Amino acid sequence: MPTTLADTKNLLADAIAKYSNKVDYLLIRLEESQGTDIMLRGDKVETLSEGISIGGQVRACYKGGWGLSSFNKLSDLNSRIEEAIAAARIVGDGETLLASVEPVQATCFVPLAGTDPRQVPLVQKKQLCDRYGEILKSVSGRITTTSVRYGDIYQRVIIASSEGTLIDQSWVDMEMRFAATARDGDTVQTGRETTGSRKAYEDLIGLDAQVQSAAQRAVAALSLPSVKGNTYTVVIDPILSGLFVHEAFGHLSEADMAYENPDLLEVMSMGRRFGPKELQIFDGAAPQGHRGSYFYDDEGTPATTTQLIQDGFLVGRLHSRETAGKLGEAPTGNARCLSYHYAPIVRMTNTWIERGTTPVADLFTDIKEGVYARNWLGGMTNGEMFTFSAGEAWTIRNGKIAEPVRDVTLSGNVFQTLADIEAIGDDFYWDESGGCGKGGQNGLPVGCGGPSLRIRNVVVGGEAVEV
Repeated sequence: MPTTLADTKNLLADAIAKYSNKVDYLLIRLEESQGTDIMLRGDKVETLSEGISIGGQVRACYKGGWGLSSFNKLSDLNSRIEEAIAAARIVGDGETLLASVEPVQATCFVPLAGTDPRQVPLVQKKQLCDRYGEILKSVSGRITTTSVRYGDIYQRVIIASSEGTLIDQSWVDMEMRFAATARDGDTVQTGRETTGSRKAYEDLIGLDAQVQSAAQRAVAALSLPSVKGNTYTVVIDPILSGLFVHEAFGHLSEADMAYENPDLLEVMSMGRRFGPKELQIFDGAAPQGHRGSYFYDDEGTPATTTQLIQDGFLVGRLHSRETAGKLGEAPTGNARCLSYHYAPIVRMTNTWIERGTTPVADLFTDIKEGVYARNWLGGMTNGEMFTFSAGEAWTIRNGKIAEPVRDVTLSGNVFQTLADIEAIGDDFYWDESGGCGKGGQNGLPVGCGGPSLRIRNVVVGGEAVEV
């Protein structure tokens, strides 16, 4: 990649000037990345690597048809442009509809608040992983397997378009994942923790208590009773509410999902009520300091904050320029790609439920029999249906937290669950552990946040018990 913006500007300007008259829209995205990947499983080192990647992509649009070509050598740029244009002209048979965006020229770096991981030697990162692995193993002799994963990446992206946009943007992202599995005879339980940051390497240091907690939960769960499957009033903590709003609702708010599914578009119609008047849901890359934060998306659209639900009503959705153009709505800066190998698609950034006014202790009031669930262990969504596994859980009895239980899954229909929110806590927590998957692009950094929630009629532990 050229070392100066001036060099890049000249290179890309010449290429775009040569070819832009052959298509309706042309964008070139250059990318330089540098990262570390470490994976320890027990005493075995599965991955220990540092790498640099340089490449780019060309996107061309003609009569609504798109062509994409990627490359690793700038000397191939003209050939790749011609490939993308040829592909677009083959499939284009309609109208190019892209929401208008003011061209911008900018150079920006998502700021760090501490040490850049590129300044930390590989051996030091490995030692950090080793220490966390030893903590996991030291909790109990019943811990049978452990894993520690470390990853960091620096990305510099330069975008140039036929509309006059030229952006040079860079950031650093870091993530660590910990897991411990405990066994007692045929009973197996796993505890997990994940953390991430776009601010400083220091955010990954001093996690001893968090790492230890993952192993402790796995061991403790061996002797806990399983929850009795039933329909309960449930209180979930901010981590689970952040996971819920991302997985269960956020994906349905991505406009490409709705545009490609007329039935979903009808369900996700503007002005429809989805929850209580206290419910406010947002997504946006504009709030700084989170893993989904940036200044411009991969189409050069400025980052925004989009309110999705206001006072319980659907008022917004997330867009690329194309989905915004097709639906006659404003672009939101949510076109993202994992790397130059992939086309940008509509993706969440930082998604959150705004804090409410109910004191957390009051969320448990008057619950005769219910479940309190914290942290996440896993989960899946299928359209509007979801199932999440809690990392730890307790029975609620007569308004008080009672005995701990295991094997707690929360299932339901997202729209019904939103309608069943009874109270929104006055707490709030940002979870920076997210790595989102969609369209084969897995591990895209995102942030999730929310308060504790009280929700009625949640199916817990599998199928509801018939009374």
